[in-house]
Amino acid sequence: MITADDVGGVHVKYLYHCPRQLWLYARGFRPEHLNDAVQLGTAVHELSYSRFSPVDLGAATLDHLDNQLWVHEIKHSAKRREADRAQARHYCHQLVRIGVDVQGAVLHYRNPRKTERFPYTDDEHQKATEDIDRVLDIVAQAESPPKLGRTSCRGCSYLDYCWSQ
Repeated sequence: MITADDVGGVHVKYLYHCPRQLWLYARGFRPEHLNDAVQLGTAVHELSYSRFSPVDLGAATLDHLDNQLWVHEIKHSAKRREADRAQARHYCHQLVRIGVDVQGAVLHYRNPRKTERFPYTDDEHQKATEDIDRVLDIVAQAESPPKLGRTSCRGCSYLDYCWSQ
């Protein structure tokens, strides 16, 4: 099973999307490469933000850390979601954990070109710590959490797994 040090940004993002998705991902079930939305996100990242350099933190890889210590995350969706902020907050948490005095995060939404900037505060640190604990609780469950309503699963890479008979 994973430890707090193993929790990555995808774990946190899936925590907010769907606990079942998180549980499956933690067990190595990863159909994301077959999903059109994931492929679109990869292409957007590679083509639109080529000046960014990914930073590998071991369990997590963030899109970019600028010289003023702001984490940058690229999102292909126009819809702002709490999962986006939670994932960026997790990257800030991981950087602070290794001694980087990070300022906060900037979320880049491609269409329309908008950004959302938020500082990494003590409150954000507390939320990130709670997210890690919630991830570990869900991953430790012996059985998968129940699936969400079908409308919540639209576009999910795990749709076929959860809804095929």
